[in-house]
Amino acid sequence: MISVTLYRSKGNLKGFKVSGHAGYAESGRDIVCAAVSSLVINTVNALEKFTNDETKVSVREDDGTIELRFTDMPGHDAILLTDAMILGLEDISREQGFIKISTKEV
Repeated sequence: MISVTLYRSKGNLKGFKVSGHAGYAESGRDIVCAAVSSLVINTVNALEKFTNDETKVSVREDDGTIELRFTDMPGHDAILLTDAMILGLEDISREQGFIKISTKEV
């Protein structure tokens, strides 16, 4: 199961953490993990390239964990990019399962 935790403060997104494996198929052939990884990594890269928002990113390849925290309140473009990622993750969760999305107040 892939675990997605959205960090929020008073409803505002402050970051996210994605960890685990879908278990849809064997390692290297798991299309759910590939889809989630593509969404998340693309979002992290887009935030860096297309916004001025400062982030702290932590990646642990051994267990597939990616965590991103905004250092300040994210701007409009960062919110749009992360909302698009969340929409994609929710769609995968609804269609395929294998993803648990939760919110943590920080």
